[in-house]
Amino acid sequence: MTDQELVAKFEDGTLPIARFHHEEHVRVAFLYLRENPVLEVLSRFPCALQRYASAHGKNGLYHATISWAYIFIIRERIASGARAQSWEEFKQANPDLLDAKNPILAKYYRKETLASVTARESFVMPDIWMHDAS
Repeated sequence: MTDQELVAKFEDGTLPIARFHHEEHVRVAFLYLRENPVLEVLSRFPCALQRYASAHGKNGLYHATISWAYIFIIRERIASGARAQSWEEFKQANPDLLDAKNPILAKYYRKETLASVTARESFVMPDIWMHDAS
């Protein structure tokens, strides 16, 4: 599926939920960030994600801290690149963003923090600092 098709199907809710896994979440966020300022993405992507979930009867799945944290990390990775990248190039350069067995947010957040109602409803700052995670 092309980038444009993925975003369109995500935004209009026609992308089957069975085809919207973690990698597609990251890909859509990457595509939004490649075309829009981060502050716009922080507004647009979570709203679109909640609409998509609602269209598939999954209203309670949205997690603000996870969504925002990934947006910030993806934006940082895009900014640190030497040139604009396609999704495939970005994916190859950033496999840690797609590793379900070792989620990148474990470097920044304690499990109990991400499991909290506060983190689900509002963005929470990381509570593990990079020098502590090594």
